[in-house]
Amino acid sequence: MAVAVVAAAIVVAASSHALGTQMRTILNIIWVVFAGFWLWLTYLLAGVIACVFIVTIPWGVAAFRMANYALWPFGRTIVPKATASPVSALGNIIWIVFIGWWLALGHLVTAIAQAATIIGIPLAIANVKLIPVSLVPLGKEIVPVDSARAMGAGWTV
Repeated sequence: MAVAVVAAAIVVAASSHALGTQMRTILNIIWVVFAGFWLWLTYLLAGVIACVFIVTIPWGVAAFRMANYALWPFGRTIVPKATASPVSALGNIIWIVFIGWWLALGHLVTAIAQAATIIGIPLAIANVKLIPVSLVPLGKEIVPVDSARAMGAGWTV
């Protein structure tokens, strides 16, 4: 009897994991159509602008990393990077002044527009959750949700 209960629990857990993966894929596809593509282009533009000057290449790399996350956010999350140094804080201040504020504004405007529809509400919530990383990208890492749960860190988008 106990073996049957354990087997049933494993089947339920596996099916709920598959359902969660399918739902994330559906949300990501809707996201790409209604916001992700444009936000991806915005982050790419920010990365290209940052890479024009040699000294700002680290910010360009961060923008390209965030572009990837902004294109397909569901199923991934943001956690503090274990190897981040205090220099990241200084870099984040510079980022906020020159690039971060208008990326965060783009997320906010997009979230407001998406919240106007029932289907857009989960997308609006995801946009709002992307604002912190658009403001302070250095010292952060983008990982799968399952890895973050195993580490006990991150917030789910």
